[in-house]
Amino acid sequence: MAQIPKNHILEGPIVKTLFVLGWPIMVTNLLHTMYNLVDTFWLGKLVPPEGTFAVAALQISWPIIFLLISLAFGFGSAGVALVSQYTGAGDPKEANESAGQVLFISAVMGVCIGVVGFLFSSEIVELLGLKEEIAVLATTYLRIIFMGIPFMFISFIFGFILRAYGDTVTPMKVEGATVLLNVVLDPLLIFGLVGLPRLGVIGAGTATVLSQSVSSAIALYILFSGKAGIKLSVSCLKPVKWRITQILRIGIPASVGQSGTAFGFVILMYIIARLPNQEAVLAAYGIGDRIINLMFIAINGLGVGVATILGQSLGANNVSRAEEAAKKGMALMFSILVIGCCVLFPLRRLAIQVFINDPQVIAAGDTFIRVFLFGVPFFGVFSAVNACFMGSGHNVPSMVIELSRLWGLRIPLAYVFGFVVGWSASGVWFGMGLSNVLGAVIALALFKTGMWKEKVIKKNAAP
Repeated sequence: MAQIPKNHILEGPIVKTLFVLGWPIMVTNLLHTMYNLVDTFWLGKLVPPEGTFAVAALQISWPIIFLLISLAFGFGSAGVALVSQYTGAGDPKEANESAGQVLFISAVMGVCIGVVGFLFSSEIVELLGLKEEIAVLATTYLRIIFMGIPFMFISFIFGFILRAYGDTVTPMKVEGATVLLNVVLDPLLIFGLVGLPRLGVIGAGTATVLSQSVSSAIALYILFSGKAGIKLSVSCLKPVKWRITQILRIGIPASVGQSGTAFGFVILMYIIARLPNQEAVLAAYGIGDRIINLMFIAINGLGVGVATILGQSLGANNVSRAEEAAKKGMALMFSILVIGCCVLFPLRRLAIQVFINDPQVIAAGDTFIRVFLFGVPFFGVFSAVNACFMGSGHNVPSMVIELSRLWGLRIPLAYVFGFVVGWSASGVWFGMGLSNVLGAVIALALFKTGMWKEKVIKKNAAP
């Protein structure tokens, strides 16, 4: 069992504890990012223009997938708040019961979303107005991924539950094993090695689904065996009205915020697809975005640390420690992204060339990173504030800042600078960067209200 000792979370040095909690998340997120990076790498090696079309189709597909799986984020957020606060309050029975209810709701939602997504993949892609070559590949990839959505949901919630409990190492190990499987399967299925058929984009999607199914099977075994502290039983999955109401009350605002954000990224992809040289710009954005997301791995890990310390501290009625964790986490996350940007800026063209050799894609990707990078550090502030609201279970403010950053800022700014002002791709990238800066300002304003200091659990919550 790899749980961080409770006294370390509630009493240890804040920065050290953030890293102790966060480093397995960083590794886990790096491994999870490998799913897309490996797919992008191998698809980019297909003979041009097939490789460029395949990478563009992959970039179009993931905002759509994220739109639907983002609903699971709300339930995961509820799991973080309830499990961390019950753990901090010394009530393992309630932590187990809450975890079981979160898992049940997420599994049912995963099946429903998988079916709907599979049936309507073609209609969704048609709305984006893509070239036929990209649209056909995107539809095919989406249908395969949607068949694996229930497995993704289970694996996703498993990580949320154990991290809230204080065990960040076990999810890392599970992710490592399944990513390794994906790394092996990808080239075999994409290129048809060792006698297998050459499947291209179909192979990339199949490798991801097979890997996620293995991950979910391992996750269920760990949760029901109790090998990682949280121990579920079949009775924990039986729907309990007041518990589901509690989870929905906490989780729905987070789901609305995440799904609203995800839908905003679909609209953003629609805007980007209107730019000249569609396939090159989409491929460049896809590769550049994945490179920048490597920096967010550390931020996401530290964010989980902030949410866990803050949630357990609130559960133990230690508000001053929760506040200290919030402020130190915010400063740390901003500083790390500043350093990351300084490292990436001079290496941007080389980083893009690792994935693809198309000169047009490399030039477009260079512009994207060069223009967008100024806004990246402010995402650290934004993420830290979100982690505070997640740990406390107050997801309405989180929903507000998520939707404000994307719908109120990023989409209109990208459109205005890209098409109204006439700066084309550079204007879209500048508008996206500016939205991070202004989004951080809105997040800080809500943080200053102090509403995140109130915990959501109550003793004897059942009627």
